[in-house]
Amino acid sequence: MKIVADQNIPFVKECFASLGEVWVYPGRQITSQTVRDADILLVRSITPVNEALLAGSRVKFAATATIGTDHVDTAYLERAGIGFASAPGSNANSVAEYVTAALLLLGRKYRFTLEGKSIGIIGAGNVGSRVDIKCRALGMKTVLNDPPLARCTADPKYRPLEETLACDIVTLHTPLTKEGPDRTFHLADETFFSLLKKGAVFINTARGAVMDSEALKKAMKAGKTAGVVLDVWENEPAPDPWLVRSVDISTPHIAGYSFDGKVNGLLMIYRAACAFFKVPPQHTEQDFLPPPAVAEIQITNEQIQSMSEEALLHETVQQVYPIGRDDFNMREILQVPEPQRGAFFDQLRKDYPVRREFQNTVVKLPGGAASLAGKLAGIGFQVSKW
Repeated sequence: MKIVADQNIPFVKECFASLGEVWVYPGRQITSQTVRDADILLVRSITPVNEALLAGSRVKFAATATIGTDHVDTAYLERAGIGFASAPGSNANSVAEYVTAALLLLGRKYRFTLEGKSIGIIGAGNVGSRVDIKCRALGMKTVLNDPPLARCTADPKYRPLEETLACDIVTLHTPLTKEGPDRTFHLADETFFSLLKKGAVFINTARGAVMDSEALKKAMKAGKTAGVVLDVWENEPAPDPWLVRSVDISTPHIAGYSFDGKVNGLLMIYRAACAFFKVPPQHTEQDFLPPPAVAEIQITNEQIQSMSEEALLHETVQQVYPIGRDDFNMREILQVPEPQRGAFFDQLRKDYPVRREFQNTVVKLPGGAASLAGKLAGIGFQVSKW
């Protein structure tokens, strides 16, 4: 079989070689000509998978190594009899760790304490539920909004949108949908920002078009927000230069780019393809995950006595994931001539460094630091006493 794949799926050649010959391309260069004689198509979020791409091809199975499927016309695939798989939840923990790192960095930058702050989490699925767990571990009050889950469960923990917008921090974790009662396209519009608590922090790691960029800019210029974190952008790969320059943390759609998350996504679609073609899978996570660069961190008594818990949490997270590096690299796009910015954005994603998740690092603490130990474990680290 011939397999066409996005080159940004790590180890895709090694993993899928058991099913056939793998040809890799940049995601934006996967065209109808590229896939015409392919049996399997493997993409990430930047390749639209639809009739225009696949009509006349021999593709029997398509998959996206991502949580989101808004770039895939699943109705067409079903009509055409093409098998499909995605990777729900594969990089959810990666996004939650990104949000954690961003919050700790903002707390350090603006000298506020996260403990006791309220955070409105809009979208409480795979990602939002993990953000909820980590934020509660940090001592934050979480307010969840998810209309589909509210209807399905009747659980009172799902609150109206207005309650989330009254929080100190608001973070978006919805899919991008353009139709239906739960349409999220431009969910964060002028009305949304008018209801946002003055001085709130706004975070978007969902999809760029879940927010109206012009409405966000208007809110920022009016002083409505005290901090903004954007990992996703309308009109990717050409983000709004004013927003890149003006937000507190700007990154090139990499919140879900932990190496663990990428490998999880790879193996989810690999196993789905094996099941579709009735071939036994030959690979597991251990075939592709290297040892972590930071296997152990030791916190001393002196540090505990001289630093606050949140300062220690920030310093620990920074050793594993220095989110400021991603922000610095993203801002370099402003030095690039405008016609070349799209290619620069894509290159940042292609060349993204290996980033391991917190769970791969053991933090050693002296006895008596039970509160700090609980917070570290709550955001995902292994914790032991020394």
